[in-house]
Amino acid sequence: MSGILYVTGTPIGNLSDLSPRAAKTLEEVDFIAAEDTRVTLKLLNHLGIKKQMISYFEHNKRERGEIICARIEKGESCAIVTDAGMPCISDPGEDLIRLCGERGIKTVVVPGPSAVISALAVSGLETGRFCFEGFLSVNKKSRSEHLQSLKNERRTMIFYEAPHKLPATLRDLYAFFGDRKLSIIRELTKIHEEVIRTTTGYAAENYTDGSVKGELVLVLEGAKKTGEKENYTLEYAVELAKRLIGDGEKPTSAAKAAAEATGFKKNEIYRELM
Repeated sequence: MSGILYVTGTPIGNLSDLSPRAAKTLEEVDFIAAEDTRVTLKLLNHLGIKKQMISYFEHNKRERGEIICARIEKGESCAIVTDAGMPCISDPGEDLIRLCGERGIKTVVVPGPSAVISALAVSGLETGRFCFEGFLSVNKKSRSEHLQSLKNERRTMIFYEAPHKLPATLRDLYAFFGDRKLSIIRELTKIHEEVIRTTTGYAAENYTDGSVKGELVLVLEGAKKTGEKENYTLEYAVELAKRLIGDGEKPTSAAKAAAEATGFKKNEIYRELM
C-alpha cells in the first residue's frame, strides 16, 4: 500500500508557532524531505525528534523527487518541509506535489505559518484581492518585463526580497508604479519584527542605503480603479524611460512604455530623452 506525502508548514521565525499537529507529523513519518537538512535539524532538536532526512532542493529536485516517490509507493510516509513557512510556495516542493499527482500518491497538507499571508495581514493595505509575485528576477530584461506586466494590476501585490537587493527593487517599484502605498515588512515573528508603512517614492529616497536588514516581504498597493488617475509629471515619465533604457530597452521602446504608463505622448518623452 502506498504511503502519504505530508506537506508540512514550519515556523518562519518563532519556533513556538509550530502547531501540535505539525510536531506530531514530523515525529510519526518515516522520513523528512528538507530544503536544508541543517536548518530542519535545529527544529527537530528543539522538538527532541530524531528522524531520517533527505535533502530536496532546487538543484536536485528531479533525482530526489523520484527517490522520494519510490519510497512512498513502497508504503513509507514522508513530510516535506522548507526552511521556513509553507513548502511548495515559491519553492521547489511544487515539483514534488506535481510528481505525486502524476503517480497517484496521496498528499495531505498540515497548515502552518506563511510569510505571504502574515505580511499581507499586517500591511495595512487592501486584503480582499491580492497576488503573490515571489522574487523579482535579477536579469534586467526579465525583471523589466515582469514589472511592466503588473503596471495595471489592481490587486495588492506581494513580493519577497533579499536585503542586499532591496535598494534596487525599491527604486524599480517607484520607477514602474509611481508613488503608491508600500509596506516593507521585515523579520516576521522574530525579535526585530517591523512593519514600515510608507510609499514607493519615500522608500526609494530613504530606504536604499542598506540599513533595512533581515528577511523581507514587500506589499504594494494595486493600481487605481477606473476613473482615478495618477498625478504623473513629464519629469517622472522621462525618468521612467531612462530606467527602462538602463535595463536594456531601446530609447524608442522605452519612450513608448513610459508613455503608456503615464499618459504623456511618446514624442514628448523621446524629445526630452534626446
